[in-house]
Amino acid sequence: MKLIAHSYLNRKAAFLNGVKVAHADSEQPNDFLKTYYRELTIDYPKFHKMDALSKSAFISDYLLEPFYADLVDLENKLQLVFANNDSSKQTDLKYIESYEINNNPSPSLFVYTLPNILTGEISIKHKWYGENCFFIQPAFDAQFFADQAMFSFLRGNDYCLCGWVEMNGSENEECFLFLLEKSADTFEIEQLTTLLKSYRNE
Repeated sequence: MKLIAHSYLNRKAAFLNGVKVAHADSEQPNDFLKTYYRELTIDYPKFHKMDALSKSAFISDYLLEPFYADLVDLENKLQLVFANNDSSKQTDLKYIESYEINNNPSPSLFVYTLPNILTGEISIKHKWYGENCFFIQPAFDAQFFADQAMFSFLRGNDYCLCGWVEMNGSENEECFLFLLEKSADTFEIEQLTTLLKSYRNE
């Protein structure tokens, strides 16, 4: 297994392979995602309709796009494996409010009351047709992602885009994406944990 590239963002900054590429420093939920969208000069109108989970994954994926160009048959040979601890809780609560308090259930919110919608948004953008899945985990677990990637490779995939995406309205919101390739290279699994701790300044 081989690590091709990784991206990370939180409320303060966005990074590609450890290098800061955008700065936000916002205390307001969602504001920092809009800032990155503008700073990175992204042009994708549907972005503005997405929930925070999908927006964060979309931006992190956008940063990785240059690394997709040289990969063969991503349409069919790439699997997406994502996870977080809070599922789509933030959107779920907004949707509950829309019908319990406002008596007006919001279809635009309802669409995002499943966390795996973000994998669908990414797949639709790139026209990827491979497998995708979203897991609920208590915390980031490098071994879990490595195991899922190995299962994916054993099923015939050549690449695995993995993501830990936590958008829960807290100051600890973050999105960590990493692209893995099927390879005979020796890969130190704990490198993923080290990377995330570095991004978090832990």
